[in-house]
Amino acid sequence: MLTYSFEDRGNDTLYEYLYKQIKKDINTQKLKPREKLPSKRALAKHLSISTITVENAYNQLAVEGYIYSVPRSGFFVSDITAREAAGNANISTKASVPEDKKSRTGPQSSPGKIHSVIPKEKRSEFIDFTSNSTTTENFPFATWNKLMRNTLSENRDSLMIKSPSEGVIQLREAIANYLYQFRGIIASPEQIVVGAGTEYLYGLIIQLLGFDKTYAVEDPGYQKISRIYAANKVKCVHITLDEDGVNIDALKGSKADVLHISPSHHFPTGLVTPVSRRYELLNWASEHENRYIIEDDYDSEFRLLGKPIPALQSIDTRDKVIYINTFSKSLTSTIRISYMVLPKTLMERYKNELSFYACTVSNFEQYTLAKFIDQGYFERHINRTRNYYRKIRDEILSNIKSHMDNKKSYIMEEDAGLHFLLKVDTSINDKELVQRARRNGIIISCLSQYYYDKANAREHILVINYSGIKLDSISEGVERLYGTF
Repeated sequence: MLTYSFEDRGNDTLYEYLYKQIKKDINTQKLKPREKLPSKRALAKHLSISTITVENAYNQLAVEGYIYSVPRSGFFVSDITAREAAGNANISTKASVPEDKKSRTGPQSSPGKIHSVIPKEKRSEFIDFTSNSTTTENFPFATWNKLMRNTLSENRDSLMIKSPSEGVIQLREAIANYLYQFRGIIASPEQIVVGAGTEYLYGLIIQLLGFDKTYAVEDPGYQKISRIYAANKVKCVHITLDEDGVNIDALKGSKADVLHISPSHHFPTGLVTPVSRRYELLNWASEHENRYIIEDDYDSEFRLLGKPIPALQSIDTRDKVIYINTFSKSLTSTIRISYMVLPKTLMERYKNELSFYACTVSNFEQYTLAKFIDQGYFERHINRTRNYYRKIRDEILSNIKSHMDNKKSYIMEEDAGLHFLLKVDTSINDKELVQRARRNGIIISCLSQYYYDKANAREHILVINYSGIKLDSISEGVERLYGTF
């Protein structure tokens, strides 16, 4: 029986401490692959803690892929060692998965064209389930205004001095501290580059790694990334997904040099890449000197159940991960401040080859944001915003569930971040579904629209973004949505 002392758990909650101890035992192989864990009730009784505490710890470990469940048998330890060759036995790290979440393998790419997700025609809209903007009510105007005034009075001389190419040191120090405390990333401020939006940073990465490299993206995936690579005239290939994320065999067959992924919350499927697949990806990158992984951690702060998923970069021991994130999701989409953490060797190359670029974010915004983070406002804002988004999401789900008796539908990936999937039972094709919804004042997108290889596209699954939704529009919005099909 697993035995742990909770006397030295520090500021951790009981479930967080139990989760960390079991995770440590799995990583050190004190708990062996396929070893059966005690039942939740038995472990709770043995440790004199509540069953819900054990359940929360087990759920977090399962989400991250450290353990998996077998119906009516319990939880077992996953094999987190990467496969050495294609065809080795693949131990499932997930609970039973609905059929519509399986079978995502297929050809790596096709000659098909990438189509715009949202038609450009303008119609009157009542609610937009495709928007990733933030509402006015969510922005901390009073605090931001106070810090702006402080910046003007306290940083007058610094505001007039040209910022280093990487950004002002105060902001990079604040970001480094934040990443260590909340994402488990150990990075020095000297490894961080600040820029006006992730799109600008992608362009820097291409210049840094080379225009002769082949860049791989996820299929389905966020289509703007593919367009950025195309605009930079570099070769871009699309890698299919399986139930654990990027398909390793398809990746190896693509001959890609750089892989661009969002492992903690894939858009649009909502998948979380388990730790076993993460080690496989790191092993792939380590097989060649010029291979790298770009980790896009775009909405990591907003996992609504359990702890945030640890970043891939936090387990990278060979400097193969370029970590990239933005404040557009956590503050507002109109604040174009993003940053990347470069491996030390790449940072040296950046300084030698690209430091002639001027930083694209004004000193004024950088010093203000640094104060916002350092003085604890950012953490409080995230906690408040997470609660707000949970309320919005729960209201949408409640309204959707009220329609399920009349029209069959299935909710997927509702806890991972600021969107979830809704599978609907209809004979209408996705193109017509989107058009009908628009005529009804509802803006939606379907999962099938995010596939490069249309042969693999799955129909009748809606992608529901809710960060820009207002509470008082939800009831009628969902009513109109279900009136579409």
